[in-house]
Amino acid sequence: MKPPYDLRRLRPWELALTGLALCAPLLLPLAWQASPAFVGAAIAQDMQEADTSRLVSVGGAVTEIVYALGEEERLVGRDSTSVYPEAAMKLPDVGYMRQLSAEGVMAINPSAIIAVEGSGPPETLTVLENADIPFRMVPETYDRSGILTKIRTVGDFLGVPEKAADLAGKVEADLDAAIADAAGRPESERKRVLFILSMQDGKILASGSGTAADAIIALSGAINATSAFPGYKALSDEAIIEAKPDVVLMMTRSGGHAATDDELFAHPALSLTPAAKTQAAIRMDGLHLLGFGPRTAGAVRELNAAIYGKNPNASQ
Repeated sequence: MKPPYDLRRLRPWELALTGLALCAPLLLPLAWQASPAFVGAAIAQDMQEADTSRLVSVGGAVTEIVYALGEEERLVGRDSTSVYPEAAMKLPDVGYMRQLSAEGVMAINPSAIIAVEGSGPPETLTVLENADIPFRMVPETYDRSGILTKIRTVGDFLGVPEKAADLAGKVEADLDAAIADAAGRPESERKRVLFILSMQDGKILASGSGTAADAIIALSGAINATSAFPGYKALSDEAIIEAKPDVVLMMTRSGGHAATDDELFAHPALSLTPAAKTQAAIRMDGLHLLGFGPRTAGAVRELNAAIYGKNPNASQ
């Protein structure tokens, strides 16, 4: 048997190299934790190397961004909230973003999946993330920075960060101008807006704080009349009357979910609000209003004009 190697005979550089090799398993985890810039660069490289030639996009704003980047030829599927631009409607529909089935998504043989935060259900996401297909979750926050983060995240995943930077710059400038126009309105002149998600069976489901509706109302220079609670909540008649909305805001809907102004203000509680006296009801496309994507500056301007009337000094 060959005798064990005598470490005392190692030259200094050999001893140092041996020590580094022995310590590497202990040092690497610490380096990983201590170098977020390195980690971020590694993740970005991995995302750029993902095969996104057959992409499924989940989330209306995410799909809009893919088109705005000029990368729509990669798309082979989209979810049912991805209704803009019109060309997206020709793609196979994998279902509603919060009720996805793994089988439905996998059936179109995607090479990559990108989904907005909030997509689900969790068990479906677990299956998709474990399917050995590149999967990217896009953060969702209802503010200016959130929109820009979405654009950059999509661009990085598709390997076109330069295009994303250019688009983000244009969207940022447009957003800043629209928000500045709306922010110039004095607090004393700001109207109270009640966003109604649905009023099925006479029950009004309204938006509280922390929602996309709450955020777009604020960006448009108005006040959410029901911001005292988080999320969405069914309101009592007393709560509706106490909210004193000057304007009712709803998404444009069809079929049994639609309601005419007469039906809306015939509601016993709504009929007693300032909004009923002026028949002030606004309806806007849901994705345009609440998507927080590339067109949000336009939504801010449109909502501001609908609430207050056209501002001749607003940026175009």
